[in-house]
Amino acid sequence: MITVYSPDHRLQSGRFELIGAELVPCYEKPERAEIVLARVREAGLGDVVPPASFGRKPLLRVHDSAFLDFLETAWENWVRAHGEKDALPMNWAVRTFRQKVPRAIDGKLGYYCLDAATPITEGTWRAASAAADTALTAASLVAGRERAAFALARPPGHHASSDLYGGYCFLNNAAIAAQSLLDGGAARVAILDVDYHHGNGTQSIFYARADVLFVSIHGDPVDEFPYFLGYADETGEGEGEGTNVNYPLPWGTEVSTWLDALSEGAKRVSAFAPDALVVSLGLDTYKEDPISHFLLASDDYLEVGRRIARLGLPTVFVLEGGYATSALGVNAVNVLAGFEA
Repeated sequence: MITVYSPDHRLQSGRFELIGAELVPCYEKPERAEIVLARVREAGLGDVVPPASFGRKPLLRVHDSAFLDFLETAWENWVRAHGEKDALPMNWAVRTFRQKVPRAIDGKLGYYCLDAATPITEGTWRAASAAADTALTAASLVAGRERAAFALARPPGHHASSDLYGGYCFLNNAAIAAQSLLDGGAARVAILDVDYHHGNGTQSIFYARADVLFVSIHGDPVDEFPYFLGYADETGEGEGEGTNVNYPLPWGTEVSTWLDALSEGAKRVSAFAPDALVVSLGLDTYKEDPISHFLLASDDYLEVGRRIARLGLPTVFVLEGGYATSALGVNAVNVLAGFEA
Protein backbone atom coordinates (compact mmCIF):
# COMPACT_ATOMS: atom_id res chain seq x y z
CA MET A 1 0.00 0.00 0.00
CA ILE A 2 1.32 3.44 -0.91
CA THR A 3 1.55 5.97 1.93
CA VAL A 4 1.33 9.68 1.14
CA TYR A 5 3.18 11.91 3.60
CA SER A 6 4.26 15.56 3.80
CA PRO A 7 6.78 16.89 6.36
CA ASP A 8 4.84 20.17 6.29
CA HIS A 9 2.58 18.69 8.96
CA ARG A 10 5.28 19.72 11.46
CA LEU A 11 4.35 23.35 10.88
CA GLN A 12 1.23 22.83 12.99
CA SER A 13 2.75 22.64 16.44
CA GLY A 14 0.57 24.28 19.04
CA ARG A 15 1.78 24.94 22.55
CA PHE A 16 -1.36 24.56 24.63
CA GLU A 17 -5.03 23.58 24.51
CA LEU A 18 -7.78 24.11 27.07
CA ILE A 19 -9.13 20.81 28.38
CA GLY A 20 -10.55 19.86 31.78
CA ALA A 21 -10.28 23.49 32.96
CA GLU A 22 -6.51 23.48 32.39
CA LEU A 23 -4.14 24.71 29.72
CA VAL A 24 -2.15 21.59 28.84
CA PRO A 25 0.37 20.73 26.09
CA CYS A 26 -1.45 19.84 22.89
CA TYR A 27 -2.34 16.18 22.47
CA GLU A 28 -2.39 16.67 18.70
CA LYS A 29 1.32 17.12 18.00
CA PRO A 30 3.88 16.47 15.23
CA GLU A 31 5.20 13.38 17.00
CA ARG A 32 1.98 11.56 16.05
CA ALA A 33 2.68 11.52 12.32
CA GLU A 34 6.37 10.81 12.77
CA ILE A 35 5.62 7.71 14.84
CA VAL A 36 3.17 6.40 12.25
CA LEU A 37 5.64 7.06 9.43
CA ALA A 38 8.39 5.21 11.27
CA ARG A 39 6.13 2.19 11.74
CA VAL A 40 5.04 2.24 8.08
CA ARG A 41 8.69 2.00 7.08
CA GLU A 42 9.64 -0.53 9.75
CA ALA A 43 6.78 -2.82 8.70
CA GLY A 44 7.63 -2.52 4.99
CA LEU A 45 4.06 -1.50 4.21
CA GLY A 46 5.00 -0.02 0.84
CA ASP A 47 6.32 3.10 -0.85
CA VAL A 48 6.11 6.49 0.86
CA VAL A 49 5.49 9.34 -1.59
CA PRO A 50 5.04 13.12 -1.25
CA PRO A 51 1.70 14.71 -2.11
CA ALA A 52 1.03 16.62 -5.29
CA SER A 53 -0.16 20.22 -5.01
CA PHE A 54 -3.83 20.63 -5.93
CA GLY A 55 -4.36 24.28 -5.04
CA ARG A 56 -7.51 25.86 -3.69
CA LYS A 57 -10.09 24.54 -6.17
CA PRO A 58 -10.76 21.12 -4.54
CA LEU A 59 -10.94 22.79 -1.12
CA LEU A 60 -13.72 25.03 -2.41
CA ARG A 61 -15.72 21.94 -3.37
CA VAL A 62 -16.10 21.30 0.38
CA HIS A 63 -15.32 24.53 2.24
CA ASP A 64 -16.71 28.05 2.16
CA SER A 65 -14.49 30.60 0.42
CA ALA A 66 -14.65 33.14 3.26
CA PHE A 67 -13.69 30.39 5.73
CA LEU A 68 -10.61 29.52 3.66
CA ASP A 69 -9.69 33.21 3.52
CA PHE A 70 -9.96 33.36 7.30
CA LEU A 71 -7.71 30.33 7.85
CA GLU A 72 -5.12 31.62 5.42
CA THR A 73 -4.86 35.04 7.09
CA ALA A 74 -5.75 34.28 10.73
CA TRP A 75 -2.18 34.09 12.02
CA GLU A 76 -1.15 37.37 10.43
CA ASN A 77 -4.19 39.13 11.87
CA TRP A 78 -3.73 37.52 15.28
CA VAL A 79 -0.07 38.56 15.53
CA ARG A 80 -1.02 42.11 14.62
CA ALA A 81 -3.49 42.15 17.50
CA HIS A 82 -1.76 40.04 20.15
CA GLY A 83 1.77 39.09 19.15
CA GLU A 84 3.31 35.71 18.36
CA LYS A 85 1.46 33.35 20.66
CA ASP A 86 -1.04 30.61 19.79
CA ALA A 87 -4.43 31.90 18.67
CA LEU A 88 -7.37 30.53 20.68
CA PRO A 89 -10.90 31.95 20.84
CA MET A 90 -12.32 33.41 24.05
CA ASN A 91 -16.02 33.58 23.18
CA TRP A 92 -18.30 31.89 20.67
CA ALA A 93 -21.28 32.60 18.37
CA VAL A 94 -23.67 30.60 20.56
CA ARG A 95 -27.41 30.12 20.12
CA THR A 96 -28.64 33.48 21.43
CA PHE A 97 -26.05 35.52 19.50
CA ARG A 98 -26.25 36.72 15.92
CA GLN A 99 -24.43 34.57 13.40
CA LYS A 100 -22.47 37.44 11.89
CA VAL A 101 -18.75 37.46 11.08
CA PRO A 102 -17.01 40.19 13.11
CA ARG A 103 -14.10 42.27 11.83
CA ALA A 104 -11.90 41.69 14.90
CA ILE A 105 -9.71 38.60 14.83
CA ASP A 106 -10.91 37.55 18.31
CA GLY A 107 -14.48 37.63 17.07
CA LYS A 108 -13.60 35.73 13.92
CA LEU A 109 -11.95 32.98 15.96
CA GLY A 110 -15.13 32.61 18.00
CA TYR A 111 -17.28 32.60 14.87
CA TYR A 112 -15.30 29.98 12.97
CA CYS A 113 -14.03 27.77 15.84
CA LEU A 114 -15.99 25.25 17.94
CA ASP A 115 -13.60 24.78 20.89
CA ALA A 116 -10.53 26.05 22.75
CA ALA A 117 -8.37 23.03 21.94
CA THR A 118 -7.33 23.92 18.40
CA PRO A 119 -4.67 26.64 18.33
CA ILE A 120 -3.83 28.45 15.14
CA THR A 121 -0.08 28.92 14.77
CA GLU A 122 2.27 30.45 12.23
CA GLY A 123 2.32 27.24 10.19
CA THR A 124 -1.30 26.16 10.50
CA TRP A 125 -2.43 27.06 6.99
CA ARG A 126 0.53 25.40 5.28
CA ALA A 127 0.19 22.28 7.40
CA ALA A 128 -3.57 22.02 6.84
CA SER A 129 -3.18 22.61 3.10
CA ALA A 130 -0.52 19.90 2.92
CA ALA A 131 -2.81 17.49 4.79
CA ALA A 132 -5.56 18.15 2.25
CA ASP A 133 -3.08 17.57 -0.59
CA THR A 134 -2.06 14.32 1.09
CA ALA A 135 -5.67 13.10 1.09
CA LEU A 136 -6.21 14.28 -2.49
CA THR A 137 -3.09 12.46 -3.66
CA ALA A 138 -4.20 9.23 -1.97
CA ALA A 139 -7.62 9.60 -3.60
CA SER A 140 -6.02 10.15 -7.01
CA LEU A 141 -3.98 6.96 -6.58
CA VAL A 142 -7.12 4.98 -5.81
CA ALA A 143 -8.95 6.61 -8.71
CA GLY A 144 -6.01 5.51 -10.83
CA ARG A 145 -6.65 1.86 -9.95
CA GLU A 146 -4.63 1.38 -6.78
CA ARG A 147 -6.61 -0.93 -4.51
CA ALA A 148 -5.92 1.31 -1.51
CA ALA A 149 -3.75 4.20 -0.37
CA PHE A 150 -2.99 5.72 3.01
CA ALA A 151 -3.05 9.49 3.53
CA LEU A 152 -0.81 10.04 6.55
CA ALA A 153 -2.50 13.38 7.06
CA ARG A 154 -1.92 15.78 9.90
CA PRO A 155 -3.59 17.89 11.22
CA PRO A 156 -6.67 15.66 11.14
CA GLY A 157 -9.91 16.81 9.55
CA HIS A 158 -13.20 15.12 10.41
CA HIS A 159 -14.40 17.77 12.89
CA ALA A 160 -14.06 20.56 10.30
CA SER A 161 -17.27 21.48 8.50
CA SER A 162 -17.71 23.75 5.50
CA ASP A 163 -17.07 26.88 7.59
CA LEU A 164 -16.02 25.67 11.05
CA TYR A 165 -12.80 24.32 12.54
CA GLY A 166 -12.07 22.66 15.88
CA GLY A 167 -11.33 19.32 17.47
CA TYR A 168 -7.74 19.72 16.18
CA CYS A 169 -9.14 19.92 12.60
CA PHE A 170 -8.96 22.77 10.08
CA LEU A 171 -9.75 21.30 6.65
CA ASN A 172 -11.83 18.14 6.29
CA ASN A 173 -9.34 15.85 4.56
CA ALA A 174 -11.71 12.87 4.28
CA ALA A 175 -14.53 14.97 2.85
CA ILE A 176 -12.15 16.62 0.37
CA ALA A 177 -10.96 13.17 -0.73
CA ALA A 178 -14.52 11.87 -1.09
CA GLN A 179 -15.59 14.88 -3.14
CA SER A 180 -12.57 14.50 -5.41
CA LEU A 181 -13.54 10.88 -6.10
CA LEU A 182 -17.03 12.03 -7.07
CA ASP A 183 -15.61 14.79 -9.26
CA GLY A 184 -13.38 12.16 -10.87
CA GLY A 185 -16.32 10.03 -11.98
CA ALA A 186 -17.55 8.02 -8.97
CA ALA A 187 -21.33 7.98 -8.73
CA ARG A 188 -21.38 7.21 -5.00
CA VAL A 189 -18.80 7.28 -2.24
CA ALA A 190 -19.08 5.95 1.30
CA ILE A 191 -17.20 7.40 4.26
CA LEU A 192 -16.59 5.11 7.24
CA ASP A 193 -15.46 7.03 10.31
CA VAL A 194 -13.90 4.78 12.98
CA ASP A 195 -12.48 7.56 15.14
CA TYR A 196 -13.52 7.55 18.81
CA HIS A 197 -15.07 11.00 18.36
CA HIS A 198 -17.97 11.64 16.01
CA GLY A 199 -17.05 13.20 12.67
CA ASN A 200 -19.45 16.10 13.05
CA GLY A 201 -17.84 18.08 10.26
CA THR A 202 -18.10 15.27 7.71
CA GLN A 203 -21.71 14.60 8.69
CA SER A 204 -22.69 18.24 8.27
CA ILE A 205 -20.98 18.57 4.88
CA PHE A 206 -22.86 15.65 3.34
CA TYR A 207 -26.03 15.55 5.45
CA ALA A 208 -28.36 16.54 2.62
CA ARG A 209 -26.51 14.63 -0.11
CA ALA A 210 -27.66 11.37 -1.70
CA ASP A 211 -24.30 10.56 -3.32
CA VAL A 212 -22.30 10.17 -0.07
CA LEU A 213 -23.05 7.69 2.72
CA PHE A 214 -21.57 8.64 6.08
CA VAL A 215 -21.23 5.90 8.72
CA SER A 216 -19.69 6.71 12.10
CA ILE A 217 -18.91 4.57 15.17
CA HIS A 218 -18.08 6.76 18.14
CA GLY A 219 -18.45 7.68 21.78
CA ASP A 220 -22.02 8.61 22.66
CA PRO A 221 -22.37 12.42 22.49
CA VAL A 222 -24.46 12.45 25.68
CA ASP A 223 -21.08 12.04 27.37
CA GLU A 224 -18.45 12.77 24.74
CA PHE A 225 -17.08 15.50 22.48
CA PRO A 226 -18.41 16.96 20.21
CA TYR A 227 -21.63 16.59 22.28
CA PHE A 228 -23.96 18.33 19.84
CA LEU A 229 -23.93 15.87 16.90
CA GLY A 230 -23.59 12.12 16.56
CA TYR A 231 -26.93 10.80 17.82
CA ALA A 232 -28.55 7.74 16.28
CA ASP A 233 -31.62 9.66 15.11
CA GLU A 234 -29.54 11.84 12.77
CA THR A 235 -30.22 10.06 9.47
CA GLY A 236 -29.85 12.79 6.84
CA GLU A 237 -32.30 15.26 5.39
CA GLY A 238 -33.90 15.99 2.02
CA GLU A 239 -32.19 14.00 -0.71
CA GLY A 240 -29.77 12.75 1.92
CA GLU A 241 -32.39 11.07 4.09
CA GLY A 242 -31.06 7.62 4.99
CA THR A 243 -27.46 8.35 4.01
CA ASN A 244 -26.25 9.26 7.51
CA VAL A 245 -25.72 6.43 10.00
CA ASN A 246 -24.46 6.93 13.56
CA TYR A 247 -23.54 4.22 16.05
CA PRO A 248 -23.02 6.02 19.38
CA LEU A 249 -21.51 3.68 22.00
CA PRO A 250 -21.01 4.13 25.76
CA TRP A 251 -17.79 4.67 27.65
CA GLY A 252 -16.08 1.37 28.34
CA THR A 253 -17.13 -0.26 25.05
CA GLU A 254 -15.10 -3.43 24.43
CA VAL A 255 -13.95 -4.77 21.09
CA SER A 256 -16.79 -7.30 20.65
CA THR A 257 -19.45 -4.59 20.87
CA TRP A 258 -17.41 -2.23 18.71
CA LEU A 259 -16.94 -4.88 16.01
CA ASP A 260 -20.69 -5.61 16.06
CA ALA A 261 -21.26 -1.95 15.20
CA LEU A 262 -18.64 -2.18 12.46
CA SER A 263 -20.44 -5.20 10.99
CA GLU A 264 -23.73 -3.31 10.96
CA GLY A 265 -22.05 -0.30 9.40
CA ALA A 266 -20.42 -2.51 6.76
CA LYS A 267 -23.86 -3.83 5.82
CA ARG A 268 -25.05 -0.27 5.27
CA VAL A 269 -22.00 0.46 3.12
CA SER A 270 -22.58 -2.67 1.01
CA ALA A 271 -26.26 -1.85 0.53
CA PHE A 272 -25.31 1.66 -0.64
CA ALA A 273 -23.13 0.08 -3.37
CA PRO A 274 -20.51 2.85 -3.54
CA ASP A 275 -17.78 3.05 -6.14
CA ALA A 276 -15.17 3.82 -3.47
CA LEU A 277 -14.68 4.02 0.28
CA VAL A 278 -12.95 6.67 2.39
CA VAL A 279 -12.00 5.58 5.91
CA SER A 280 -11.52 8.26 8.56
CA LEU A 281 -8.89 6.26 10.41
CA GLY A 282 -8.95 7.35 14.03
CA LEU A 283 -7.00 5.20 16.47
CA ASP A 284 -8.25 6.83 19.67
CA THR A 285 -10.49 3.81 20.28
CA TYR A 286 -7.34 2.28 21.81
CA LYS A 287 -7.69 1.29 25.47
CA GLU A 288 -4.82 3.51 26.65
CA ASP A 289 -5.77 6.65 24.74
CA PRO A 290 -5.52 9.57 27.19
CA ILE A 291 -8.68 11.41 26.07
CA SER A 292 -10.95 8.51 25.05
CA HIS A 293 -12.90 5.70 26.72
CA PHE A 294 -13.06 2.61 24.46
CA LEU A 295 -11.08 -0.56 25.12
CA LEU A 296 -9.62 -1.85 21.84
CA ALA A 297 -6.18 -3.49 22.00
CA SER A 298 -3.43 -3.26 19.38
CA ASP A 299 -4.12 -6.71 17.92
CA ASP A 300 -7.80 -5.81 17.46
CA TYR A 301 -6.86 -3.36 14.74
CA LEU A 302 -5.76 -6.22 12.49
CA GLU A 303 -9.36 -7.46 12.55
CA VAL A 304 -10.64 -3.96 11.86
CA GLY A 305 -8.53 -3.89 8.70
CA ARG A 306 -9.67 -7.35 7.64
CA ARG A 307 -13.33 -6.41 7.99
CA ILE A 308 -12.89 -3.24 5.98
CA ALA A 309 -11.15 -5.25 3.26
CA ARG A 310 -14.13 -7.61 3.00
CA LEU A 311 -16.16 -4.75 1.56
CA GLY A 312 -14.09 -5.20 -1.60
CA LEU A 313 -13.95 -1.49 -2.39
CA PRO A 314 -11.20 0.82 -3.61
CA THR A 315 -10.26 2.44 -0.31
CA VAL A 316 -8.63 5.67 0.81
CA PHE A 317 -7.45 5.63 4.43
CA VAL A 318 -7.10 9.10 5.98
CA LEU A 319 -5.44 9.44 9.39
CA GLU A 320 -7.57 11.17 12.02
CA GLY A 321 -7.14 10.97 15.83
CA GLY A 322 -5.18 8.77 18.19
CA TYR A 323 -3.23 10.23 21.09
CA ALA A 324 -1.55 7.27 22.80
CA THR A 325 1.54 8.08 20.83
CA SER A 326 3.67 5.12 21.89
CA ALA A 327 1.18 2.68 20.31
CA LEU A 328 -0.15 4.88 17.51
CA GLY A 329 2.16 3.61 14.78
CA VAL A 330 1.51 -0.05 15.60
CA ASN A 331 -2.25 0.49 15.75
CA ALA A 332 -2.43 2.42 12.47
CA VAL A 333 -0.26 -0.04 10.55
CA ASN A 334 -2.16 -3.00 12.03
CA VAL A 335 -5.34 -1.72 10.37
CA LEU A 336 -3.54 -1.31 7.06
CA ALA A 337 -1.75 -4.65 7.32
CA GLY A 338 -5.01 -6.39 8.21
CA PHE A 339 -6.59 -4.83 5.14
CA GLU A 340 -3.71 -5.89 2.90
CA ALA A 341 -3.72 -9.45 4.24
